Amino acid sequence: MPLAQPVLCKRIPTYPWGDPKDRHYVGYDQFTATGGYVGLTKALGMAPKAVIDLVKEAELRGRGGAGFPAGLKWSFLPPEDGQRRYLAVNADESEPGTFKDRLLIDFDPHLLLEGIAICMHACRLDTAYIYIRGEYHAQAKTLNRAIDEAYTHKVFGEGSRLGQINGLWPTCYVHRGAGAYICGEETGLLESLEGKRGWPRIKPPFPAVAGAFARPTIINNVETLAMVGPILDQGAAWFKSLGKGRPDGVPPTVPASFGPKLYGISGHVNRPGVYEENLGIKLSTLIEDHAAGMLNGKKFKAAIPGGISMGVLGPDEYHAELDFDIGRKHNCLGLGTAGVIVMDQDTDMVAVARNIARFFAHESCGQCTPCREGTGWMYKVLTRVEAGGGTLDDLDLLLEVSASMGAMPGTTICGLADGANWAVRTIVNKFWPEFEARVAPTRSNRVSLAVVGATH
Repeated sequence: MPLAQPVLCKRIPTYPWGDPKDRHYVGYDQFTATGGYVGLTKALGMAPKAVIDLVKEAELRGRGGAGFPAGLKWSFLPPEDGQRRYLAVNADESEPGTFKDRLLIDFDPHLLLEGIAICMHACRLDTAYIYIRGEYHAQAKTLNRAIDEAYTHKVFGEGSRLGQINGLWPTCYVHRGAGAYICGEETGLLESLEGKRGWPRIKPPFPAVAGAFARPTIINNVETLAMVGPILDQGAAWFKSLGKGRPDGVPPTVPASFGPKLYGISGHVNRPGVYEENLGIKLSTLIEDHAAGMLNGKKFKAAIPGGISMGVLGPDEYHAELDFDIGRKHNCLGLGTAGVIVMDQDTDMVAVARNIARFFAHESCGQCTPCREGTGWMYKVLTRVEAGGGTLDDLDLLLEVSASMGAMPGTTICGLADGANWAVRTIVNKFWPEFEARVAPTRSNRVSLAVVGATH
């Protein structure tokens, strides 16, 4: 069922409710005049634990990629000890095909700041850092403008309506990154925030116990926190009336896909952009009703459902439902950031796989050998296949390497290798004839080695 009215885009004109040409910066006065900071006012009238319980009841899942329940994450914090506790807001948004958070930052940044303030109250966090990607120059200026307004109106700073937390007045800062993809990973983000090289950390300890500066830290995505204010304002039942419920046949401990979601769509469509819809919208509906159909009337061939690390949907998955259960149903890594990249009938999937492998090989931090070497080898092999010099052995090798690297096989610290291997393996598997047609039909070397190995 389509979303009846916008929630996150309430003040941002977006099809079908408004014309993007009418978008403008929403300052503090306009934000409050249209219902802004009501959620914060309600939160401040509640005990911190009650706020956490409400977010848990709503089953708000993280909108940054992993889909982990936000309220559950908040509840992992240890008891207060009177010392510093931090909030790190992930505004890095470096996943290719993803630009939804930028929309909120550009035009309605106080929606994010309200969510930050509520989280700080609920989790007793005295300092918030908005970690924004280095390329977002204009967005960093916009955030600082909104933060200045929030300080003026006592959301943060001395005399804050939150009161003192851990003996300090709550503060909020923008911290600019330096353009590294790996800093979108939460512990790599923390390392960069502390002024170090952006290398992911071994876990445990988890950030909720020892995060920024070795103190308890909550890390949430921009869109996740932007959803907190409306939930506090309208309640958990309202939020759970939107989106898609729990999958059939699963226990109640499995999180559902409740609420609205921002979908960024790009590629071969007539009207690329960011659209707000209920979780569970069909890919075909997003393309036809929101993005105005396939570019130049060509046929749909493939789509990446949520940033390139999520893998690919094939031509027979045009009607896939875009919810958090998509990975199980369609053999991809997940919904991710819901940054949908659409490809038409003329797209060379071998070139797509090679380009994705090039990106991950370049962005690997190099800390873990399987990722450092595996991403590089996948790129070299795919380059050879694309050029016409590969064999069937190379395709076997690609699948073998991809299955041997990543946090889920247990060979790397973070999930960058998982994104690389899921992207490559889903493209190769779902478009095998296209790859097979580009290589020489031989597996002789591998067969010979297997025979030799078997005789010794």
